Amino acid sequence: MEGNFDVEVIEHEDRSARFLVRNATPAFANGIRRAMIADVPTLAIDTVRFIENSSVMFNEQLALRLGLVPLSTPDDYELGEEVTLALDVEGPATAYSGDLVSSDDQVGPAEQNVPIIELKEGQRLELEADAVLDVGREHAKHQGGVSVGYRHLQRVIVEGNREEFADEEANITRGVIETEEGDLIPTSEFGHDLSERYPGKELRVEDVPGAFVFHVETDGSMTVDELVDRAAASIGDRASELEDAVAL
Repeated sequence: MEGNFDVEVIEHEDRSARFLVRNATPAFANGIRRAMIADVPTLAIDTVRFIENSSVMFNEQLALRLGLVPLSTPDDYELGEEVTLALDVEGPATAYSGDLVSSDDQVGPAEQNVPIIELKEGQRLELEADAVLDVGREHAKHQGGVSVGYRHLQRVIVEGNREEFADEEANITRGVIETEEGDLIPTSEFGHDLSERYPGKELRVEDVPGAFVFHVETDGSMTVDELVDRAAASIGDRASELEDAVAL
């Protein structure tokens, strides 16, 4: 991301990450969250042509299941562009997402082991499906960010020792805390209970102004880095469109 934002990665994997953004406003944090959910296009199966279906499941039910299979999404596709996938499985066997064969080597199931249907002896499922590139605000199956949220970063300040005979009560907080030394600690490391990390201490917890901790998970259609980059780019594109419209 460009600008005066200070970004620090707390946890990072291909499909999930937690990162801190400083010098941001609540409006910006919510805008990025919404963009990751609604504005980043992904491929998803939209139309299915059944050649043979002798299973116990109706065509419509199978089409719904296929529409929810996450597909890897290259960054060179345009909105509305399509790719064809085929499936041909004969029982006794289970048809999995990994049995889908794509006409484009760049596109395929993000997960190989999503079960579609179990076929008995003599049953067969043969079909062709068209996947289309679209955005999450049009349909939830195009949401590459399956879990996107943020919280204020909270700073924990030790005021001193508790009174000698004070009851030790749970002090629950979730997300990430910043210590007085500037360390970032996920609350899961101490069971989300500050009294476990700071036993016997009197604490003050405050939101850090302009600091937001994002937690992002994708469906596998793209990495977290790609999702965040594409979301930021979509905000920039929309801002440019508004600037051009106002200039007219």
